[in-house]
Amino acid sequence: MLSVFKSIPTHMDYKGQKLAEQIFQGIILISAVIGFVYGLIIQQFGWTVYIVLAGFAVSCLVTLFIPPCKHLRNPLPWQPVAPEASGEPTQKPQESIKRKKHK
Repeated sequence: MLSVFKSIPTHMDYKGQKLAEQIFQGIILISAVIGFVYGLIIQQFGWTVYIVLAGFAVSCLVTLFIPPCKHLRNPLPWQPVAPEASGEPTQKPQESIKRKKHK
């Protein structure tokens, strides 16, 4: 059961996050306008709330299950691993600064 969750890709670049946020906000905005207009026409505030909640649920499903290829189009270039972190021995730098004598 846990292997199913481990196979789901969880990485996303910054542009993918921006795209997901724009889609999320757009769907909620559209559902809010539709819900407001429909609730105003039939004079029932409850229908406005139901439509906005349905829009929220749809936007959650859409943004959570966008194909991962859209989230990974612009990966960040990472720095190479430092020699200290990789376990390779490092050489200490030579002291090139001469010590000043105090008078």
